[in-house]
Amino acid sequence: MDDRRILTVSELSTAIRGLLERNFPFVSVAGEISNLARPRSGHLYFTLKDQGAQIKAVLFKLQQRYLAEVPRDGVQVVCRGRISVYEPRGDYQLIVDALDFQGAGALQQAFEALERRLAAEGLFDEHLKRRPPPFPAHITLVTSPRGAAVHDFLKIAGRRCPQVRIAVCPVAVQGPQAAAEMIQALADINRNVATEVIVLCRGGGSIEDLQAFNDEGLARAIRASALPVVSAVGHEIDFTIADFAADLRAPTPSAAAELLTPDREGLRAAVTGCRLRLRRVLAARIDREQQRLALARQRLHTMTHPLDKLLLRLDHLALNLEVALKGGLAARHQRLDALAGRLTRREPSHQLALQAQRVQELRFRLVQAAREGLRERTRRFGRATGVLQAVSPLATLARGYAVVRRSGPGREVVSDAGQVGLAEAVEVLLHRGVLFCRVEGKKQGEEGAANTTPDQSSAASTS
Repeated sequence: MDDRRILTVSELSTAIRGLLERNFPFVSVAGEISNLARPRSGHLYFTLKDQGAQIKAVLFKLQQRYLAEVPRDGVQVVCRGRISVYEPRGDYQLIVDALDFQGAGALQQAFEALERRLAAEGLFDEHLKRRPPPFPAHITLVTSPRGAAVHDFLKIAGRRCPQVRIAVCPVAVQGPQAAAEMIQALADINRNVATEVIVLCRGGGSIEDLQAFNDEGLARAIRASALPVVSAVGHEIDFTIADFAADLRAPTPSAAAELLTPDREGLRAAVTGCRLRLRRVLAARIDREQQRLALARQRLHTMTHPLDKLLLRLDHLALNLEVALKGGLAARHQRLDALAGRLTRREPSHQLALQAQRVQELRFRLVQAAREGLRERTRRFGRATGVLQAVSPLATLARGYAVVRRSGPGREVVSDAGQVGLAEAVEVLLHRGVLFCRVEGKKQGEEGAANTTPDQSSAASTS
């Protein structure tokens, strides 16, 4: 081939296919079947893999008549065929002419061994499993928020009963960390979330994609949960260890939404039907009793006079029966009205109105409490101000008294004539103003001495 020639994509693909078909005219390849698909054409498309690699394979419908059994995911096989290229996608694949079964693959064998061991421990016993509540108010989904499964669940639950609160706990549902994240989520929900049922949820996939749900630790965490756990993993044909350990298995996430959420319209129709049937039954019974009463009256009219008392008694019994029937009918009507009221109170608009009223009441109580607290603190402040004014030195000065203190550093208050010397400057504090004075004379006297003569005491000159 000329290296300088520019090839089209089709020419290159054709050349590669010819090269592969010439060098690998017939091969035998051992591996494990995965991602098995059977479209309407009847052909089988699957992936043949081992621990290190994988290759796409196809087994056409005509070649399947020679198979000893139906192929399935997780089975170890030997495929005999040829290598070719599917040019529209540019994929190389193994076209299988014959297929020999060798037994289950490693993942399938590990799955079956774990199932047998946990079953022997009694982890899957039916008497340990709890039924989810028939009318749950709160459901928590443990799933990937980006998967199609959560959207299917929310869509169906919202259509059937929008009053049910649904929370999503985001976790990985595929990969090495998925099992640990789901175990932690179960523990956190049981400890912190006020819910009524937990749903493990994810879409379908191969046995490798669902491997996190075959974890022993996850199975034990499901059984240790105080809340009922529903497993909604994969498609209807997919089974995992989590399905066996869960309190309830749903074939798909959509089926889980159907099982857990009540049909609001169906419940309303059932209540209406019960009401109509009750009315018909009571009306028929009243008609029968009235007919019996009419026949009895006719018979009594044909009897002799001594039977008048019996006729009166029958009339009294008939009246009592009518009253009892009407009372029973009224009681049943009241019960139906109460059930209808309970259904109405579960409506979001009614709950919102109640909560709004409660918020308004709490706001009014808060304002009243704040106002009362402010008034009480104002009264306490007024009383404290009055007491402070009563004992304040300023009040004493206002009554004509004065305070004498030395003029030096510290301004020590003078309470004894011996504290100052002659010609020493002092300050006299009055109610209004200060006098700066100098001592011209003094007299040492007893405490409380008030009356002195001019020649017995010295005056202080004002500076």
